[in-house]
Amino acid sequence: MRSAGVVTAARVTHQSGSVDDLAAATPESQRAGVSRLLSVPEIDEAFVLSTCNRVEAYVVSADAAVGRTVVEEFFAVTDDDALVVTDHDESLRHLLRVASGLESVVLGEDQIIGQVRTAYEDARAAGGIGSMLEAAVTKAIHVGERARTETAINEGVVSLGSAATKLAATEMSLEGATSLVVGAGEMGRLAARSLADAGVDEVVVANRTVSHAEHLATELAAEASVAPLESLETVVTEADVVVTATGSDEPVLEPQHLATDDAAPDADDPEDADPDRVIVDLGQPRDVAPATGSLRSVTVYDLDDLESITEETRIQRSDAAREVESMIDHEFELLCDQYKRARADEVIAAMYESAERIKRRELETALSRLDDDFSDEQREIVEAMADSLVSQLLAPPTKSLREAAAEDDWSTINTALQLFDPEFGDDGPLAPSSVVGTLGSDRTDAQIGAIDDD
Repeated sequence: MRSAGVVTAARVTHQSGSVDDLAAATPESQRAGVSRLLSVPEIDEAFVLSTCNRVEAYVVSADAAVGRTVVEEFFAVTDDDALVVTDHDESLRHLLRVASGLESVVLGEDQIIGQVRTAYEDARAAGGIGSMLEAAVTKAIHVGERARTETAINEGVVSLGSAATKLAATEMSLEGATSLVVGAGEMGRLAARSLADAGVDEVVVANRTVSHAEHLATELAAEASVAPLESLETVVTEADVVVTATGSDEPVLEPQHLATDDAAPDADDPEDADPDRVIVDLGQPRDVAPATGSLRSVTVYDLDDLESITEETRIQRSDAAREVESMIDHEFELLCDQYKRARADEVIAAMYESAERIKRRELETALSRLDDDFSDEQREIVEAMADSLVSQLLAPPTKSLREAAAEDDWSTINTALQLFDPEFGDDGPLAPSSVVGTLGSDRTDAQIGAIDDD
């Protein structure tokens, strides 16, 4: 069965939109997002990647215009200025860049490759991964692994958690400070470890599920304690540095949680020059209510504010980034070649299947006219001759079709499909980069393999 389609993608990221834009674009879950995209009959495959700083949707459809309409509708609640829509080649290249860490807030950060893997599994579970996205996403994961093992792209500040610690350190000394991490997920774990390594006196981990917080506390190289989320109002007033990283749909930290005067700090008052408390909100949507930042002696940062810290890392890793760019160029070409081979193999399979039907029909007609005493050995000789004729006649067009695919000669590919695939006419001509196929029956595979060996 032929799988035809082009990849179209759309995204809202930290580069194109604000924290609020990301919050508006975030689906209920990655799996739910894939199911929503697949509910459109014209969509054959779908993949959704949703993290704290990006929401991306990829679809495969027979018509690029249909794919564009579907992904734009997926982000219908998003401000148009925050939405980026890409065509087939650009979508595939971008996916490779994402997994390599080149599109992250922290250039080269490690968490994104695990997030791509999780999104891949979610899409598979929802039925969204077919031959085209299988090749694309697994290629992206492969490139991401190569980037981190063969270059220095992930040395230094490697996560938003460590970036949050570095940002807090620009406002106050962390040596001997008391820190609070709200959320015990992956981002909270990274932030807690970074704070402990920075020399804070204590790390308090507050989480809805206390057992998860206890498990994190045992991993830290600093004095650590835990608290339920319900006691946040008590523990937050004891903390000098607060990092929030939960998956809550609503803010978990409100102005009333902080026992402080609600007047704005006075820039002319020396006593107000340094904040008593620094809060870094890594939540997406926001964990900290915006009004909290107006409280006296409290400084609140969010994901948008990490750009200054991450820009330093970007400069430091510029050489490694260039290496990764070259790696992506090479791997992208390999992916395109993989698609081209699949397209050629599909046309060749259709050609062989057509020839096989004709051969069998003519053999049956010829053998039925022979005497009944025609031996089995004689029948085998005739059948072998028919197979040989088919293989020799199809060898030149097989070579030509593979050369056509390699040279992006889609006119030849489409003409061959129209000649040999009886269902092709129902779908219309295929655009470049639009077909990924299978080789068909075992007999067809063997025949094609025989020609490859010649």
